[in-house]
Amino acid sequence: MEKQPQEVVLIGAGIMSATLSILLKKINPAIKISVFEKLDKIGFESSEAFNNAGTGHSAFCELNYTPQDKNGNITIDKAVNIAKQFEISKEFWSYLVEHNYIASPENFLRPTPHMSFVWGEDDVNFLRKRHAALIQHPLFKDMEYAEDLATIKTWAPLITEGRTGTEKVAATHMDLGTDVNFGELTRQLFKGLLDKQEITLQTEHEVKDLTRLSNGKWAVKVNDLKTSQTKAVNADFVFIGAGGGAILMLQKSNIPEAKKYGGFPVGGQWLVCQNEEVIQEHQAKVYGKAKIGAPPMSVPHLDTRVINGKKSLLFGPFATFSTKFLKHGSSLDLFKSVNMANVGFLLNCGFNNIDLTKYLIEQVMLSKAQKIESLKEYYPEAKIEDWFEQTAGQRVQVIENVDGKGVLKFGTEIVAAQDGSIAALLGASPGASTSVSAMINLLQQCFPEQMKSQWETQIKEMIPTFGEDFNDGEMVKASRERTSRVLKMK
Repeated sequence: MEKQPQEVVLIGAGIMSATLSILLKKINPAIKISVFEKLDKIGFESSEAFNNAGTGHSAFCELNYTPQDKNGNITIDKAVNIAKQFEISKEFWSYLVEHNYIASPENFLRPTPHMSFVWGEDDVNFLRKRHAALIQHPLFKDMEYAEDLATIKTWAPLITEGRTGTEKVAATHMDLGTDVNFGELTRQLFKGLLDKQEITLQTEHEVKDLTRLSNGKWAVKVNDLKTSQTKAVNADFVFIGAGGGAILMLQKSNIPEAKKYGGFPVGGQWLVCQNEEVIQEHQAKVYGKAKIGAPPMSVPHLDTRVINGKKSLLFGPFATFSTKFLKHGSSLDLFKSVNMANVGFLLNCGFNNIDLTKYLIEQVMLSKAQKIESLKEYYPEAKIEDWFEQTAGQRVQVIENVDGKGVLKFGTEIVAAQDGSIAALLGASPGASTSVSAMINLLQQCFPEQMKSQWETQIKEMIPTFGEDFNDGEMVKASRERTSRVLKMK
C-alpha cells in the first residue's frame, strides 16, 4: 500500500491493538480507527494477568533464549534481540506517561528481580557459560552469578530451603527485572485513547467475516452480541490482534499467505500459593530449564506476581489441552482451522514432534500432588495445602508450511497480505513484552515506503532508542535511568 490508511479496523482489544492504535494516531492524527472486541471487557483474554507469565521478557532469566549447540557453544543473539525489544517497550511506555496516555505506571509495572536456577553438573556448566557470554553485552553486564547456597539464599530464600548443599546448583540474578500486568497496561492505554477521543472501541462485538472489495478496501462483517444486529465496516487496513483466534480470522480473509499456517492449541495452569507467610518470603521470578519436548510457553518458573494490587506466588505453567483457540473460545476452534490447504503439513508436524505430543499427554495426566512434586524441585519445602490450581491462558502453537513440511514457529509471527492491506499477529512468548517492536515491524512490513519517507522519524521522536544497536553502554545506562524514573521503577 502506497497511500496512508484513512480507515482502520483492529480486531481484538488486547495489548497489540492498543499499541498499534497509538502508533497509528501519532503517525497520522486524521486516521479513523475502529476496535472491535468480542468480550464485554478490555484486555481479558491473552493480555489478562493470570493468562500470561507477567514477565517483562528481557532474556535475563529465560534459558531457552540462549541455545547451546552440540559443541557446547552458547548463542546470545536471540537474547540480545529480545532484551532490545523490551527496552524499546519501556521507552514507548515512558513517552506515553509523559503524554498522558498512561496515568499510573506503578499499577502495571513493578521492579522484580529475574533469576535463572539450575541443578546438576551439565546444567550448571551451561548456566556458567551463559552468564559469561551474556555479561559481555551492555544489556546484561550487571547480571550476577553464584553456585553457593548462601549467596542464592540472599536472592531467593525459598529455593534454598531444605537443600543440604550436596547437590550442585547455580543461579543468575538480574536486579533490573520486572513484573508486568499486561491486562492493566492494555486498559490504561485504551483509556488514554478514548479520553482523547482518538478511536472508537466497541465491546461485545464479534467480527464474523472479512471480504475484499473491488475497490481494494475490506468489508468487515461485525455482529453486535447484545442486539444480534450485523453491520459491515469498510477499512483500508485491517489488523487481526485476536490472540489464539487470529488464525481462524486470517483464514476468513482468504489471502494466499493464510494457507501457509495452521495451529495447535496449548492451554496452561498455575499453582498459586495462598499462604501469606510463604508469599512474603519470595521476591523474584525464578526460571528453570524446560523439559524435553516442552513448548517455550511451558518453561517452569516460580514467580512473584502482583495482580489487582495483591502480591501472589505462582508456579508453572503446566500444559493443559483443549480444542479451544481462546480461553473464551469455542471447542470447535481446532476443527474449524483444519482445511485442505493445511491438513498435510499439520499431520507432518505432529509426526515429526513426538516429543511435544508425549510431553503434552504427560502434563494433562498430572495430578495436583504430582505438580507439587515438580514445584519441590524449585521450592523443596512446598506443602500441598498451601497451593491451589488456577487456569491460565490459551495459546496456539503456530505451524508453518515450509517446503511441504510443518515447522513449529516459536515466538511471534506477523503474517500480512502482499499488498499490506491486512495483517495478523500469531504466536506467543515473548509476545506482549515486545508488543511495541512487533507493531513497528508490522508497519515496516505493511507500509515500507511510508516508514522510510516519514514514519521512522516520527517513531524516533517517541522512542529515542529506536534503530539503535544497544552496544553503547552509556546509551543503555541513560535509557534505563530515564525509563526507571518515568515509569516509577525506583
